[in-house]
Amino acid sequence: MKILVTGAAGTIGTRLCEVLRQEGAEVIGVDRGPTKWPAVDSVSHRADLRYMDQVMSLPADADIIVHLAANARVHELVQHPEKALENLITVFNILEFARQKGIKKIIFSSSRETYGNTGKKSYTEDMVRIENCESPYTASKIAGEALVESYGRCYDIDFVILRFSNVYGMYDRSVRVVPNFFRQARANEPMTVYGQNKCLDFTYIDDAVTGIRAAIEKFDGAKNDVYNIACGKGTTLMHLAERIKELTGSSSSIEAVDSRRGEITRYVANIRKARRVLGYIPKVPFEEGIVKTVEWYKANT
Repeated sequence: MKILVTGAAGTIGTRLCEVLRQEGAEVIGVDRGPTKWPAVDSVSHRADLRYMDQVMSLPADADIIVHLAANARVHELVQHPEKALENLITVFNILEFARQKGIKKIIFSSSRETYGNTGKKSYTEDMVRIENCESPYTASKIAGEALVESYGRCYDIDFVILRFSNVYGMYDRSVRVVPNFFRQARANEPMTVYGQNKCLDFTYIDDAVTGIRAAIEKFDGAKNDVYNIACGKGTTLMHLAERIKELTGSSSSIEAVDSRRGEITRYVANIRKARRVLGYIPKVPFEEGIVKTVEWYKANT
């Protein structure tokens, strides 16, 4: 099988390409920037998915597309909403590429942000409502899902939509919360928690990749539906900060302030559907995953 992976230089994309290649799959990576990891860079094409001419220049003999590329920081898109439009443009361009090149399978990376702040104990896939849309990023993911659904109905492009939640672990050198806390703790700088009681479902990178691999392998039985890919348990940002401080031996202070505009304050995924259809079972609980992550950062940064 030949698999085209957009966003190959990102955290999930890098690990996914690495694992797929180890398993013998032929991978075509795509990203507008270079990856820092040579094993992935060697199979990657440079293309800016905002521009159709660059998209159409990609290899067209893929069996399936895994579309991970996105501007994915919620607060950044609150500050710069035009980046949400870029997300929608890239989804459209990739779907058009698939339609024009005859690629009939796509996996779309969506987000737990689509559920909004409704105070539920846990969230099943049928709970997304546009009236709960909290941010431009959320809107870009809901709209992206709608585009994917429409291409399925109009052009017979089968799809699987995966809603991820706070993926963390190796290869993440971004300014997301886990690497940011690590950098602050290692430098003994103050750590700021946006939301005293904010509780989110942190998903270790290998579990996220396991979900994608399951969607690829079981595509025909899972197609044209949506699945939560997460750990299925909540962890507060305060506990995250405290554990990273402890694991790094840091003297950083930890301060809690109000949650930022547009962000989800509580989310725990119901993953029963993914378990039943995809056979998805997360294997790395938070307490184990955060130790692995801090050890990786210590060795690689």
